Amino acid sequence: MVGILIASHGEFAEGILQSGAMIFGEQQNVKAVTLMPSEGPSDLRAKMEAAILSFEDQEQVLILVDLWGGTPFNQANGLLEGREDKWAIVSGLNLPMLIEAYAGRFGDDTAHQIAAKIHQTAIEGVRIKPEELEPKAAAAIAAAAPAGGGGRLAPGTVVGDGKIKYVLARVDTRLLHGQVATAWTKSVQPNRIIVVSDAVSKDNMRKKLIEQAAPPGVKANVIPIDKMIEIDKDPRFGDTKALILFETPQDALRAIEGGVNIREINLGSMAHTLGKAVVTKALAMGKEDVETLENLKNNGVNFDVRKVPNDSRANFDDILKKAKAELG
Repeated sequence: MVGILIASHGEFAEGILQSGAMIFGEQQNVKAVTLMPSEGPSDLRAKMEAAILSFEDQEQVLILVDLWGGTPFNQANGLLEGREDKWAIVSGLNLPMLIEAYAGRFGDDTAHQIAAKIHQTAIEGVRIKPEELEPKAAAAIAAAAPAGGGGRLAPGTVVGDGKIKYVLARVDTRLLHGQVATAWTKSVQPNRIIVVSDAVSKDNMRKKLIEQAAPPGVKANVIPIDKMIEIDKDPRFGDTKALILFETPQDALRAIEGGVNIREINLGSMAHTLGKAVVTKALAMGKEDVETLENLKNNGVNFDVRKVPNDSRANFDDILKKAKAELG
């Protein structure tokens, strides 16, 4: 696995490391080093060397720095000498870049391959609102149409095998947010994110915010449950790899009972409200939730309980048992 070293002036490196963990989960073989006001180049160099020595594999190292030509870059450049065939440095550190670097380690990518990928991701992560302030090239990237646009074809057209592919179905009170837009999207590679909710589909403000939160190259839609049931049967969506988001397990049950062919649900986040029992850091359940989840299980649905792809899967039956005990 490629080791990642994050280096910055001040505590920026530590902060972005923490932010990355919130979105993508804790990472092995990743270290942050900082250059503090009282320190000099040699102090930073020693920190960098110690961090790299802690990696399980020091053959493949990617160094992410805040500023080209700054002390962290200069010290990294010194370490790079003689290792240019295996190591790489990328400056201009931002959070999209770091998340893309984490995702690159899922495969067998080398430090050079990850460096090449994250360069474009870092650029695409810089956006301006209002949109008319963006340079034309950036606006064109943001507006690029993704694959999976079945609705533009004539009714009855069969695309591929005519069956929509569900790469992830998730129950998440927050719907489309950082963990979904980055960690899960990188992991399951959808070309369309579909929020399925009667309530949200009637809220124009929430719809607009969700559509704008989609990551580059992925289109987001908000539709009512009945529309999702129609889409499941529409052969025009045969090339669609969909990440489905439900606000509640009740919405998921309605869709599945209506014929939507989802066989596994990721339980990511269920917010605590009055009358609900807190069963994990991310999940709170009321009696209706427990009944709904049991109904889904009886319908042959399996459950994947974790916030981000890097987390270990929790035992669904144990969580349900705990919820019943807490609720009496």
